[in-house]
Amino acid sequence: MQIPRFTSSSLPCLILSASMLAICPSLHAQATPAEPAATNASDLESGNFFERLGNFYHRDWTGTLPSSPAPERRALEAPLDSSPFPSSDWGYGGSPAIGVPDANVYPLMTAFKHQNSRTKIYGWISPSFNVSTSDKNNFPVSYDIYPNSVVLNQAVLYIERLPNTVQKTHFDFGYHLTALYGNDYRFTTAKDYFSQQLLQKNRRYGFDPVLEYIDLYFPVKEGLDIRVGRFLSVPGIEAQLAPNNYNMTHSLLYSIDPFTDTGIIGTLKVNKQWIVQVGLSAGHDVAPWSDDRKPSLITCLDYSTASNHDNFYACANGINSGKYAYNNLQDYDATWYHKFNAKWHSATEAWYMYERDVPNVAGNVANPIPTEIGANGAFCQPGVLTCTAPEYAIVNYINREINSKLMIGFRSDLLDDKKGQRTGFATKYTENTLYATKYIGSTVMIRPEIRFDHSWDESAYNNGKARNQFFAGMDLIYKF
Repeated sequence: MQIPRFTSSSLPCLILSASMLAICPSLHAQATPAEPAATNASDLESGNFFERLGNFYHRDWTGTLPSSPAPERRALEAPLDSSPFPSSDWGYGGSPAIGVPDANVYPLMTAFKHQNSRTKIYGWISPSFNVSTSDKNNFPVSYDIYPNSVVLNQAVLYIERLPNTVQKTHFDFGYHLTALYGNDYRFTTAKDYFSQQLLQKNRRYGFDPVLEYIDLYFPVKEGLDIRVGRFLSVPGIEAQLAPNNYNMTHSLLYSIDPFTDTGIIGTLKVNKQWIVQVGLSAGHDVAPWSDDRKPSLITCLDYSTASNHDNFYACANGINSGKYAYNNLQDYDATWYHKFNAKWHSATEAWYMYERDVPNVAGNVANPIPTEIGANGAFCQPGVLTCTAPEYAIVNYINREINSKLMIGFRSDLLDDKKGQRTGFATKYTENTLYATKYIGSTVMIRPEIRFDHSWDESAYNNGKARNQFFAGMDLIYKF
């Protein structure tokens, strides 16, 4: 989405966007380490609501949750361990993981004594703190744009029912609703989904109904899912919801790409290795009733090798005329995951995006065309009222599993905002981040990191006052 320049007096409306839906954060019935299946679990069934909730956390943190046999799986063998990684499968958007069972058990559902229900209610609270060499803002670091502060990033509630995609005999359905409150709504807001909180009032904290969709599953080939509603923009490594990411902050690549689409997308698993996706949306980060809606095509192709040690995912996302409008990005994205061995894997993503006929805001033309609220203009050549504004980016993650509760990683990232239309500065950016994730049971995640950013062609950090920014921070995710 479009990012106005910061001013020293206030932080402007940030309606940044992001990438795709990773597999939901795992709270496994098979905790690690776990007691044998015969372990007495009466304390999870008896007592009042709060006693059952407390007993779940106690057992989770001490590794004594009762185990159960692994459920049937119809997909390729999972390449990763979850935990310590946010998902055991390579991610793709717009669909549940076809052929993968829902084996998650959540504290809240256990306290309600409905742990076996198909409909599940769960969520998390995620605060963070950071220290930074900037004192005005940290952008384009996301989501922690406020330097040297403590913030509530996300308080999230999920209500969902996953379709049974392991079976291939009958139709099934699912649904998902997400309510998000916190600082991070500034990055998830879509125009005309309660967007006045940001676009008109510039509130630091706000609410966003991030996801509302239904899934219709048909036993066609290896499985066909049709998703209708508001869903996460399909391509990418990173996700908007905190537990679905390797680390606390997001890459430069992620910070300025699309976030949500509203429409319909079909995901056909042709066989265990190939997936084809086709969809139609109202455009990136706009409601279907918005004046900025534009019919937009989504097409994706996903391939995994037979060993599932490599996965390739390519998408043309939100394709239409490309004419300037609220976040009307033409997004071409490719992702590659590679597993080196049981402990090491990498994830690499690159995209190219552009908009056409973007108003010139360089101050070098008479009677410039005004920009839309929340949508930046471009720094065009002198004498032209509009121009095409392109940008490209690439990011790489290297991750190592230390044990089932600890992983470490390193991320390197390049963004070239060629006309400054995404960040407000026409420059190249790089960042390098060292991070770790520590699990306590399956319900608490602690994610410290240190990060160094640099803008190459002009000073773009701290309201255009610095070319370098050093950042250190940590967040905590408490699941319920």
